[in-house]
Amino acid sequence: MMKTNLLNFDLPTLTEHFAQMGEKPFRAKQVMRWIHQSGAENFDQMTDLAKSLRAKLNDNAQVGIPALITSQESKDGTRKWLLDVGTGNGVETVFIPETERGTLCISSQVGCALECTFCSTGRQGFNRNLSTAEIIGQLWWANKALGVTPKNERVISNVVMMGMGEPLANYDNVINALSIMLDDHGYGLSRRRVTVSTSGMVPQMDRLKEDMPVALAVSLHASNDQVRDKIVPLNKKYPLKELMAACNRYLMKAPRDFITFEYVMLDGINDKPEHAHELVQLVKDTPCKFNLIPFNPFPNSGYERSSNKNINIFKEILMEADLVTTVRKTRGDDIDAACGQLAGQVQDKTKRQEKWQQIYLENK
Repeated sequence: MMKTNLLNFDLPTLTEHFAQMGEKPFRAKQVMRWIHQSGAENFDQMTDLAKSLRAKLNDNAQVGIPALITSQESKDGTRKWLLDVGTGNGVETVFIPETERGTLCISSQVGCALECTFCSTGRQGFNRNLSTAEIIGQLWWANKALGVTPKNERVISNVVMMGMGEPLANYDNVINALSIMLDDHGYGLSRRRVTVSTSGMVPQMDRLKEDMPVALAVSLHASNDQVRDKIVPLNKKYPLKELMAACNRYLMKAPRDFITFEYVMLDGINDKPEHAHELVQLVKDTPCKFNLIPFNPFPNSGYERSSNKNINIFKEILMEADLVTTVRKTRGDDIDAACGQLAGQVQDKTKRQEKWQQIYLENK
């Protein structure tokens, strides 16, 4: 008999599951705290549960954590874990330590179906969506690996859904995982400290606004539709005018009063002064801040990183227009943990790896 994986349940669904077992609601809260706050992975560790309940859970349920394949640590302290999600697939999770916070970058899919041309994950193709258990299992793993500070504070203060995959393309499972992250019986994170990144799935942005409004980051990467159509193919379906309107709608319920726009700096493609001036016009009615990301090269990418000079000129144009603008520090690139470098192990169902290899060979 297949055992039920309790990692798939947020508190309402876990409570319902326990009710079907004839158990009271407070039992669901106890078990949720044991799993997510204490890192318990078997029911015998849950010492304040009745022995009869523990026996029932042992017979019918499990805490199904993805198995660890590899663990790496960068010279700058960045940690990366490759977790086994079955059938030859693995997903990557990255922890970035900073002075005042610790940020965990979580994956939502095995690979990615959107095929942004500058992204290593996109080149890997796509296999499937991750389950809620496989998404939240990454946070469970990192919490277990990192432990707590001497003051018994959690090391992970922020979570960003910016790993492998497009989170809003795996909407229901991501929403359930977010519910566990925010629940006081789960990880107790505030909506301001959990960020979902999207390439611009407009209908799902509107749903997220109503269902689980957390901080929002939009992978913009271009100042006009002509460029964005080429490097972010989703733009052909939801062009910039529609995307910006969705951003403004989202701000009505967002926990922060701005949208973060992510912008990978590609030499000669989107990094010219005229692009920066176009951006100023594009966002003039949208409270936002910009995170400029120097491109992290990967084999056969076909792109080069913008020069520091061009990045600084670009940044100054945005800042002169009173737009808060930062340049992301490259972290973990020595272990391929930097932005756009996550690749994991993807049993590609799209034949995209073969396509890109063919393009590379034709252009050599």
